Amino acid sequence: MAGRTGIAALSLPYQVVAAVSLAVVGMFACMHLAMAFLHVAPSNTLTKQHGEAVDDWVFPEFEQNWKLFAPNPLQQNISVHARAEVVGTDGGRRTTGWIDLSGDDGEAIRGNLFPSHVNQNELRRGWDFYVNSHTDANRPNGMRGQLSDRYIRRIAMLRLDAHHLGGRIERIQLRSATRGVEAPHWSDEKTDTRPYYRVLPWWTVTAADLPGGVTGGRTEADK
Repeated sequence: MAGRTGIAALSLPYQVVAAVSLAVVGMFACMHLAMAFLHVAPSNTLTKQHGEAVDDWVFPEFEQNWKLFAPNPLQQNISVHARAEVVGTDGGRRTTGWIDLSGDDGEAIRGNLFPSHVNQNELRRGWDFYVNSHTDANRPNGMRGQLSDRYIRRIAMLRLDAHHLGGRIERIQLRSATRGVEAPHWSDEKTDTRPYYRVLPWWTVTAADLPGGVTGGRTEADK
């Protein structure tokens, strides 16, 4: 029929051949993209079961020298805890139990359609800032070490203040609890989900650590 273009302009047998050819090319393209994706993706259940087939398809013609995700997605849950040495109105001293500050953030986020940026990121990024600025022995490894000390202390004091501990907080201590994310039920991967703790030394609270406090205070960690 006049006016037809493309496949529609072909006779019926050629239309069938063209349609089948396009389908084969489309399936080939989808399979190739899937293989390339699995090749550059982090290790997962599919690559563990079919890694040899993926490598046979990719190498050597389609070899990739880059990774899709860099760095790899986090496979751990990290919670930040704090405890405090409190002086009561009667002058007595007591040490609180460990308070899960990350758990408080989780409760504030869960079910909230518009969660606060503070609850989502402040503590998490503050802890990352501290860890990346210190050695495993909790010693500053650069010029940003003392800044990260002050920053994480102020965050902790703001969070502890909301718990109304019944006295003046004189010292605080932080720790992190790291747990591996449990493998899904359909995977045979074995994951150690026991918590591993990183405990920081006690810090003496100064005016610089308090909400609205002055700057320039020193703590035991600074000395």
